[in-house]
Amino acid sequence: MELIFSNVVLATQDELFAGSLAVKDGVIRAMDRGAAGAAGAIDGEGDYFLPGLIDVHTDNLEKHFQPRPAVVWPSPVSAVLAHDRDMVGAGVTTVYDALSLGDYDSSGVRRRMLDMGIEAVTTAHARGLLKADHFLHFRCEISDRSMTEIYDANADNPRLGLISLMDHTPGQRQWRDLAIYREFRRKKNARVWSDAEWTAYIDERREHQTAYAAPFRAHIRRAALARGVALASHDDTTIEDVDHARAEGVTISEFPTTIEAAEHARAKGLKIVMGGPNVVLGRSHSGNVSARDLAARGLLDALSSDYVPASLLEGAFALGELMSLPAAIATVTANPAAMLSLSDRGRLAPGLRADLVRVRMIDGLPVIRGVWSRGERLM
Repeated sequence: MELIFSNVVLATQDELFAGSLAVKDGVIRAMDRGAAGAAGAIDGEGDYFLPGLIDVHTDNLEKHFQPRPAVVWPSPVSAVLAHDRDMVGAGVTTVYDALSLGDYDSSGVRRRMLDMGIEAVTTAHARGLLKADHFLHFRCEISDRSMTEIYDANADNPRLGLISLMDHTPGQRQWRDLAIYREFRRKKNARVWSDAEWTAYIDERREHQTAYAAPFRAHIRRAALARGVALASHDDTTIEDVDHARAEGVTISEFPTTIEAAEHARAKGLKIVMGGPNVVLGRSHSGNVSARDLAARGLLDALSSDYVPASLLEGAFALGELMSLPAAIATVTANPAAMLSLSDRGRLAPGLRADLVRVRMIDGLPVIRGVWSRGERLM
């Protein structure tokens, strides 16, 4: 069956143009300029047609596994399916589900969610239950004593597509300011430490970092490169952080926390990913560099939805205030596809997957009016 959309604005990497788009057998067959359409064509009413969005990091799945602090949802597959609908509703047709390998301050809950998440995503994919195309993004907390054991048990999962190397030890990277970190932990855990308890906690975390971070980072690096899995370095803060990552074969700087780190990442050829919420809010929730500031300096390659799926599309259109709209849309389509070697998607071009998002601007807000994957309508 062939689908033809006419009277649409097509968003390519280089330009926006009015025209029509034909889809057959799950791929884009043709793209033509001009508003006139063939008989039987669907009138796009002047809406934008974008490639399906590609999200390299979403924490949304964990929210469905743990909808309340004291609740772990008993049906992992139903949680994955609910998450899948969220992502499709946000225009995402390819998603990297971020799962944490490391269990700080969660009383074992994150380990349970990890096991549930890996099994449920893998099972749902194998059974054809998912609308979006799901991959796994392992967030490896290198100073957690159990991390390599967990990783080794799952390293050969066929859906594993991205690994980020993280170290959330307080006093560096994202949490350089211990006062901000202490307040964050208080709000998240509803716990008030005495000064003595706080000092003991920080000391313990730093002891773990000294013991585990370097050997565990090397272990994950070797294993990932041997399997051809892309590596990202998380929360780069200094020039030394970037140099270390580049020497290890890392190709992505995920959420650099300073302009200095982002500038050096660009100089070293690393691709830079920032969070959509950072763009929409105009600031980092943890007091680090603004994604808009990086974009204005030409230091942003891709957005991820991070903790708000809707921020991917909204963030991309917001970036259109700082760069051309085609370049902004590429941060959630073509650029992440290239970063992760997804050569069959991320662009509107004949022969590529017909992953499409129909968008209309309403009162300055991009509103999704249709989503297709391989030419099949999802919403």
